[in-house]
Amino acid sequence: MNAAAIKEEAAVPSPGRLTRLFFPLAVQAASQSLCYPLVAMVAMRGENGPSDLAGLAQSNTVLFFLGMFAISLVPTGMVYARTREGYRRFHRLSLVIGTLAGAVQALLCIPSASHFLFGRLIGLPPEMEASAQVSLLASIPLQVLFFSRIPYFVAMYIGQATGIASLATIGRVAFTALLSPLFCLFGAVGPVWAVVALTLPVGLEAVVSGVFAQRFIRQLPDGAEPPPSVRDILRFNFPLTVGGYFLSLATIAVAAFIARAPEPEVVLPVYYLVLGLANPVAFAATRMQTITLMFPPTGPVRRRTLQFSIGAGLILGLIPLAFILPGVAELYYVRLQNLDPQHLGIVRRTALALLFFPLAVALRAQVEGVAAYLRRSVSVLIGHAALLATIGAFGMATLALSLPGYLIGAVCLTMGSAASSATMRLNLRLIPPPGI
Repeated sequence: MNAAAIKEEAAVPSPGRLTRLFFPLAVQAASQSLCYPLVAMVAMRGENGPSDLAGLAQSNTVLFFLGMFAISLVPTGMVYARTREGYRRFHRLSLVIGTLAGAVQALLCIPSASHFLFGRLIGLPPEMEASAQVSLLASIPLQVLFFSRIPYFVAMYIGQATGIASLATIGRVAFTALLSPLFCLFGAVGPVWAVVALTLPVGLEAVVSGVFAQRFIRQLPDGAEPPPSVRDILRFNFPLTVGGYFLSLATIAVAAFIARAPEPEVVLPVYYLVLGLANPVAFAATRMQTITLMFPPTGPVRRRTLQFSIGAGLILGLIPLAFILPGVAELYYVRLQNLDPQHLGIVRRTALALLFFPLAVALRAQVEGVAAYLRRSVSVLIGHAALLATIGAFGMATLALSLPGYLIGAVCLTMGSAASSATMRLNLRLIPPPGI
């Protein structure tokens, strides 16, 4: 083995190092998603019960759809915000985009627009539609707060301080876990109060993250090359954002397919309750993108992160199954989430059907990180387009086969991410980047 090969092998992160970096990110990501099942108890105890929860879930889907720039800004920042001036430009751009996203959300809260979106396009029943409309209006401040945190997280990720970055989010979850039962205790229930229980902790998280990030911002180098222009950042970010919109649109499409399957008034609330646990672990799997962006994607590094993503995805997929065990299922779904006990069978079938969803997401996130590091954001866009197309094809096929709604959702989500991953890997292989 020559000196260059020895040096390359030494640069490959060990499984232990990847675990130390990934675990805080996974906890942070899962914790963020766990806030939603925590506030589900607030929504479920509203006047319309499960309909309020389903309406809140649909408004959150639209919230994330409009805020997709926030997700795509993380890899963009890890590529372009590695110098002080680059970071300053990235920070300003993040705040501007967040303000614009909040303004667009306000326009969608106009009654005619929200009725077209929730009632006609998605096809929600009237009670769910009303809950979705009021939730979307109440969550405008939440949208802006999401963007304010992004630059601080990016600075800590660049410094590989994943443990410190996760602390603010864990505090957010703890605050949400405190507020939700208090709101229920004092009768502050329903979709609007559920949004309030989400918003206050995110505000605290943004402030604490800003304090933690200052040390890492000061450590950024001045940079020998001219800083990236706003146009360069947007040109790189645009395909990632469009691809992210495909992901959000795919989530809405899955709900639309389930709403047109038999018994949507029963299946949709149950599906969202189970997804409230499957989504946190799947969101944790998306942090493989951040891990991959921390290392130059040489051949050995890519193989190591791919192997790690397979192991992490399989382990994450087992976690929601713990909540369908006898006794635990009754405690969580029936007592805590106020679910009718007769629907526990659907809960268990839905959880089992989603077993490989986190694995598919982890594999997709790993190749997204490789493509982003190589500044091949168009490859990510192509992969996400494949995801949306796959979900559309499988959704129509499963409806034609009259499959139950919970199975439609699980098949569409898992196969969509698998197709996206395969498409991106094929694209990178057919057009290999120079020097890799």
